[in-house]
Amino acid sequence: MEPRTLSGKKLSLVLKACLFATGCAAIVAEYTLATLASYLLGNAIIQWTLVVSLMLFAMGLGSRFTRNVESNLLDRYVVVECALSLSCALSALACYAVAAFTSQIGTTIYGISILIGFLTGMEIPLIARVNDRFESLKVNISSVLEYDYYGALVGGGLFAFLLLPYLGLTYTPILLGAVNLSVAAILIWFYSEEFKFVGRLRLACGLVLAIILLAGIFAKPIVLFGEQHKYKDKIVYEEQTRYQKIVVTQWKNDYWLFLNGSIQFSTFDEERYHEPLVHPAMSLVKERKNILILGGGDGLAVREVLKYPGVEKVTLVDLDPAMTQLGQTHEVFLKANKGSLNQPRVQVINEDALKYLRSQNEYYDVILVDLPDPKTASLSMLYSVGFYRLAKKHLKPHGALTTQSSSPLYSPLAFLCVKKSLETAGFSVLPYQNSIPTMGQWGWNLAVSEQFMTEERLKNVVSRFDFKTVKTRFLNSGAMMALSHFGKDFFSRENEVAPNTEFDHKILEYYRKGDWDIY
Repeated sequence: MEPRTLSGKKLSLVLKACLFATGCAAIVAEYTLATLASYLLGNAIIQWTLVVSLMLFAMGLGSRFTRNVESNLLDRYVVVECALSLSCALSALACYAVAAFTSQIGTTIYGISILIGFLTGMEIPLIARVNDRFESLKVNISSVLEYDYYGALVGGGLFAFLLLPYLGLTYTPILLGAVNLSVAAILIWFYSEEFKFVGRLRLACGLVLAIILLAGIFAKPIVLFGEQHKYKDKIVYEEQTRYQKIVVTQWKNDYWLFLNGSIQFSTFDEERYHEPLVHPAMSLVKERKNILILGGGDGLAVREVLKYPGVEKVTLVDLDPAMTQLGQTHEVFLKANKGSLNQPRVQVINEDALKYLRSQNEYYDVILVDLPDPKTASLSMLYSVGFYRLAKKHLKPHGALTTQSSSPLYSPLAFLCVKKSLETAGFSVLPYQNSIPTMGQWGWNLAVSEQFMTEERLKNVVSRFDFKTVKTRFLNSGAMMALSHFGKDFFSRENEVAPNTEFDHKILEYYRKGDWDIY
């Protein structure tokens, strides 16, 4: 072993700092690719599991491969960093470019994940072997891993709170590439005497830097090119927030809102969704002073609620401040929601719906649940028996709750699971559905406390609503009677489903079984 000189200790410290930086970049690369896979391929749980597992497996392969490296360890480490720099910087651009020509992009994403994982797996063994010159084995191994893990912690925080919200999936990978390249450049600049092929490595770093700069310049048009092919119509707005990807498209004079690639509404026919969501519950109750809406950051449900003169307060709870900001300021949303989110009777709160209900002691006349479909475990919680029991505690004795319940056509078991979960929570439930041209067949479940009204009486009362006292574009007495009718065999499948609970996310299983390919 070489003597542990002052300069050697300094190089050792620099190597650990490099590992901290690359550990930070590695975890961000994992999260970025997993998020990208979830957005482009859907099914977030499966995509996160596959991408992270493949990367960890490939890291093992990369670590094993370093057994074959016998000499010029620092040179090879810089080569790895240059390769990682290119792989990370171009990863999202490659995925979006491929997505423009085919929907079968899983091979591309998984292939890039394996490549980045393999290169990442080579980093620690190489640095550990270089650092072996300066520290004993037990100190070397523990400190090398320590700095890498610390970097992973910082990287996870940066990804969640800064990189994804502000740089999105377009520029975060390019920044990762810059981090890896900076590590290589710092080592070459300050410790050129440690390298055998320093001239070639400098040239390689220069070429990689040029490619990264070009990627930064052309990233936006490449991503938009790929994004545009994911949607039928022209994209007029897109934003990656901390929570979701928001896209607004336009066709002629109408607009579509997509969250993480799933349609939320179209101005062409959104009244066929929002009027059934709001008016049955609002018409059922005698008092409509205090209304709670969970989700619905676009403001369209609020618009319908404000048609009732007795409403004194509407509380809208939506997790994503970017979504409610659009509802309050963007001209497309302001025109559609009639400026509802800017009305003095409306309070907008950006918080998780479950957390909000747990922290509040307020009681409501009507609760409207306008949340995305239960595609993930976190969303599944908002369709659980526990969630509905908690919501029931916040309802006044004769209050009503309506929740969007996905599609009874495309995912009948998930729809029936919502109904059974509400019944298990102590509600009498009226399921109903409507045909929405831009979304297909969609469904809701209206719920009231079973101690005040049976399901049969609930159906009889609601079927007599004529909506003459409130201005609607779609709903009338005939429409309401039609909405509550299903095919004769539909409810025979109820015995196939179990309620969704916080500990057994049955609705995720049912939702995945849905025939979404025809959607």
